[in-house]
Amino acid sequence: MIGVCIPAHDEAALIDACLDSVCAAAAQVQEPVRIVVVADACRDATAALARTWGCDVVEIGARCVGTARAVGMDHLVGLGARWLCCTDADSRVPPQWITAQLACASDAVCGTIGVEDWHEHPLHVAQAFASHYQDRNGHRHIHGANLGVSSAAYRRAGGFAPLVAHEDVRLVEALLAQQATVAWVRDPRVITSARCIARAPEGFAAWLQARWHTGGGVPAGAALT
Repeated sequence: MIGVCIPAHDEAALIDACLDSVCAAAAQVQEPVRIVVVADACRDATAALARTWGCDVVEIGARCVGTARAVGMDHLVGLGARWLCCTDADSRVPPQWITAQLACASDAVCGTIGVEDWHEHPLHVAQAFASHYQDRNGHRHIHGANLGVSSAAYRRAGGFAPLVAHEDVRLVEALLAQQATVAWVRDPRVITSARCIARAPEGFAAWLQARWHTGGGVPAGAALT
């Protein structure tokens, strides 16, 4: 069985588009796919909407993306998932998302992201993203919105840490420390939002806000993982 973990905090506006894309990707897989949405401190209809898609829904009050991912992954591992896919509730995956991860035959897969709608930002923000981003195979970006890992490797690495930011980076670092094989692939790309209001501190939205206030430059110490 394949598992898909989606943490969500007040994502009622975007969760339908996310789950529509994930279900389309699941339909391409020749084995069962179980999707879990971890509704973390949600005050809106996120959990109810996820249930209409037939997803497993786990409601928590941690307000911590690392904890939400860990809870969802533990849920899927407990159900017997052999491969674990991660994305975010404000993202849309392509139809070949799961099958392409499996075809890599690696312990983990780190994919890329893209943005289709930059309307909330001035032009220099999109330009900064395009100039900084390694849009190629062999990149070294790490995104919770486009990540896959075998259940065995995930357990050996100790799983997601309960961090409010960079839990995805810490997991990949732990995988590499365990000598896991990691595929750094350009495709399939996941489309994510460029919204201004961040759900997680120091995440993608925060990176974009930093570009806004610095005129597109990259401040010392700042990096888009």
